[in-house]
Amino acid sequence: MHFFYVLYSLKDGRLYKGYTSELGQRFIKHNAGGSTSTKHRRPLVLIHLEAFVTKAEALNREKWSKSLEGGAALREMLVEKISFAR
Repeated sequence: MHFFYVLYSLKDGRLYKGYTSELGQRFIKHNAGGSTSTKHRRPLVLIHLEAFVTKAEALNREKWSKSLEGGAALREMLVEKISFAR
């Protein structure tokens, strides 16, 4: 199983989007400062998760989420979750 996930930074309110096959370990690594892109943005909260059978599907979803169109659509979809996380 492969996952596309979105983390919300309680420090700066920004989103981090990624994929992994080891969600628990990856989340712990992010919050422990083991990821360069999120170590200065901790603490982080998992606000969205999608499961895929193949790595390619998860990577495609991440790529879409980082595009202009996909990023806007994802943020709109997550508005309530972001409000709750604050």
